[in-house]
Amino acid sequence: MSGFTRDSRYYGDRLVYEALLSKWSRYHARCRCGNNWITQHAEPAGFTVVRRGSGFVALTGPGLTEDVDESRLTANALWEAVTGEKGTQAWFEPVRTIDRSEKAEAARKTAAPRPNRQPQARTTTTKNEPITDKQLRYLTTLITKASKDRFNAEFAAAIKGTTVKPRGPQERTMQAVKRLTKPAARKLITGLLT
Repeated sequence: MSGFTRDSRYYGDRLVYEALLSKWSRYHARCRCGNNWITQHAEPAGFTVVRRGSGFVALTGPGLTEDVDESRLTANALWEAVTGEKGTQAWFEPVRTIDRSEKAEAARKTAAPRPNRQPQARTTTTKNEPITDKQLRYLTTLITKASKDRFNAEFAAAIKGTTVKPRGPQERTMQAVKRLTKPAARKLITGLLT
């Protein structure tokens, strides 16, 4: 939304008008010149681009933010520069002030909602859950399609960092798979699919 702003991080103590590009491009269509409204109309009229962003431009200039009463702000001066018509805005716009002091930023961070801690508690219980029947059936299908060396490599990668012990030298494939936890089985399935 276009409007007057004071933001200490981006503009210091200056008052700027943040103009929405889509909105002011539509206004500029009345001019029918086909030029860029900022470089061909606003800047020659004495307005200065303070900052460009994605979809907006911050401007200062005479009649807009300079030599004006801040309680009676309008965009009439910019309207006249962009469209060539006299501005008819009869209402006054407020100034949006954004306080970015260290104290205000700290208060904003503490007021932000805390992330829900419940999913972490749930993950500790699923780390040790045994493999499900569906995972076991799916792994049985995948194992028949993979070579023994590939299975051993993917199995070792899947159990790394878990409580599952490595595969023994005489242990059969299905015995090793049945010892997997739910997350390790998920990791093994992903490894065998890639």
